[in-house]
Amino acid sequence: MATNPMEQFEVKTIGPKIILGNIDISFTNSALFMVIVVTLITIFFTVSTQKKSLIPGKLQLLAEMIYEFVAKMISDTAGQDARPYFPFILTLFLFVLFSNMIGMIPYTFTVTSHIVVTFALAIVIFFGVTIIGFLKHGIKYLELFVPSGVPKLLLPLIIVIEVISYLSRPISLSVRLFANMMAGHTMLKVFGGFVVSLGLVGGWLPLGFSVALTGLEILVAFLQAYVFAILTCIYLNDALHLHH
Repeated sequence: MATNPMEQFEVKTIGPKIILGNIDISFTNSALFMVIVVTLITIFFTVSTQKKSLIPGKLQLLAEMIYEFVAKMISDTAGQDARPYFPFILTLFLFVLFSNMIGMIPYTFTVTSHIVVTFALAIVIFFGVTIIGFLKHGIKYLELFVPSGVPKLLLPLIIVIEVISYLSRPISLSVRLFANMMAGHTMLKVFGGFVVSLGLVGGWLPLGFSVALTGLEILVAFLQAYVFAILTCIYLNDALHLHH
């Protein structure tokens, strides 16, 4: 019997239920996999940088490649002024990437397939970038909503559009990641159910689709982490350089 493809996204309590006032703060499978992700990232960089050498080993080489990749992404999109924010961007990229990749392992939980997680990340980025913008430029930061060269007649309409666009950043950033991860995992579960239902005789076609979709989903997992990080860099660039 085929299982419900949405069951994989259910948040389940692990251990005793803990209620604080009217808020449920129980430890869940989502929290468990966030802890696993942070632990794996910490172990990876600790182990890969323990024996630093001029001729790097495989783990050190991989760590250096990730470091250089994120550093170049920040430099290309936000410039040298954004270098102080490198630790945050690197951590953000790795958290999303590891969460996506771990979710590809059968019987695990995909943290980034939940809008509450992706929106929490996006709202931190939104407020952080906004605070940076006001700290650097003061009230002049509001010029971001007034594009240069716009006719005065159209200016009120353009300002409204710019403000709405700015306020929608956390929504678009979070929904993009959440929707892609949920849709991909749902499709994998559906085709996996077809394989089980049709058996050895008729299951070869959906099995082929499942294999192809798995490869595509791994690529999407990396691309979504990259897109999440690079959009953060672009928002940071707006705050630092006030391009408008």
